[in-house]
Amino acid sequence: MPLQTDKDLSEKSRQLWLKARAAFEVRNHGYTISLVQAVLKEAPGFLEARKLLRGAEVENTKGKRSFLSGLSTASLTGASMVKKDPMQAMELAEKNLESDPLNPQFNHLLKDAAKAAGFQEIAVFALETILKGTPKDTKVMHELGQLYSSMGLSEQAVKIFTKITEVDPADLEALKFSKDASAQATMKTGGWETAKDYRDLIKNKDQAVSLEQQNRVVKSIEIIDQQIGEVYAQWEQTPTSIDLGRKLARLWEDRYEREQDEASLEGAIYYYAHINQLSNGADPGVVRKLADFALRQLDNRIRTLADWFAAGGDQHPDAQLYQDELTTLRQQRAASLISEAQKRVERNPTDLQLRYELGERLVEAAQYTEAIAELQRARLNPNARLKATSLLGHCYSEKGMLDLAVKQFKDAAAEMLAMDATKKDTLYKLGLVYDRMGKREESLACMKEIYEVDYGYLDVAHRVESSYGA
Repeated sequence: MPLQTDKDLSEKSRQLWLKARAAFEVRNHGYTISLVQAVLKEAPGFLEARKLLRGAEVENTKGKRSFLSGLSTASLTGASMVKKDPMQAMELAEKNLESDPLNPQFNHLLKDAAKAAGFQEIAVFALETILKGTPKDTKVMHELGQLYSSMGLSEQAVKIFTKITEVDPADLEALKFSKDASAQATMKTGGWETAKDYRDLIKNKDQAVSLEQQNRVVKSIEIIDQQIGEVYAQWEQTPTSIDLGRKLARLWEDRYEREQDEASLEGAIYYYAHINQLSNGADPGVVRKLADFALRQLDNRIRTLADWFAAGGDQHPDAQLYQDELTTLRQQRAASLISEAQKRVERNPTDLQLRYELGERLVEAAQYTEAIAELQRARLNPNARLKATSLLGHCYSEKGMLDLAVKQFKDAAAEMLAMDATKKDTLYKLGLVYDRMGKREESLACMKEIYEVDYGYLDVAHRVESSYGA
């Protein structure tokens, strides 16, 4: 049922509406309430009037406590009235909201009655009103998000589901709904959700302009969305086309690089996975893209949880559950990186650079014994030799094999001519190993070498200056 406006009012109600607005301006809220209630009797679908009424009620009840002695009886009566006479149920809800405008029970009653009467927008307003009083009620937010989606209000749905994940990062359902709504919003913006064929998508557009835009290196979101729509219309006719699938994958990837939104990332993953299936995994570039994107999804979730804890999430009653999830995700990330590196080595066992990358991943996961074998082989690669040698020293150090660690660090540092980040890291670790061995002079010599070129490197300045009694 369509909403009503002031143009749909009778002359008498229109005059009441004008008086109500004037009364609100001069903060005569009690008079505003009585006038608007009279208007709503004639025009129950007048949403603007309900918003003015609620604003007046909120102002009129500030600092006052509401004692609704008939709360349970009234709410039960209203619930039974919704199906029989939704208009009367809406009126009952408004009557009780007059003294407690943010009351969840009566706003839910208004919502249910409005939906039964066909006023979806008023149902939305009722849920939004509840959230003003309880802004972290994720159950209400879920209901509002679903209602937004059912009404085609995808952008609003994305915002509310995103807000849920901010309040509760562990709400995976909200995360999924947010992605779905974001994808719907993108389709709607691109104009290809309702297109019947390719001609619909380029109707009233100069095709030459479209083709020129496709060749642009830097594209706006609007151009990317337009091109997604155009290519999708063609791909839908021939979904086995690897070329069209690749174009869609790259467009969604471009969109993600611009927006950094989950929906675009999901789009890129979907089409890369599709062409990977069509090509039976024969394209290593596509395989690598899929692995990188899966890692990005994992990183995004880890970042969300980490940021939530940094903002005080450890005070949440379910903080331990979220901490367990964060720990598990980090373990999964490490395992994923190792697994992918191992697959690359299996495909190209003679590639020493890949051996180094696998060794590096194993070190990051503290799997030092496994890393040693890979790094020893990686040293044969001139391009990875020094880094591999330094990492070997780190492995030996972590395993308590300090003499072997010293040799690796010294060998690596001796070959590094420039005092870059790698050499500073190597010298610092060498100094720490010497310190563990009780060789204070040798340790200090390493720290001084760094001190001479980079005063602010880690705690080098403190170590050096304290040795002089500074």
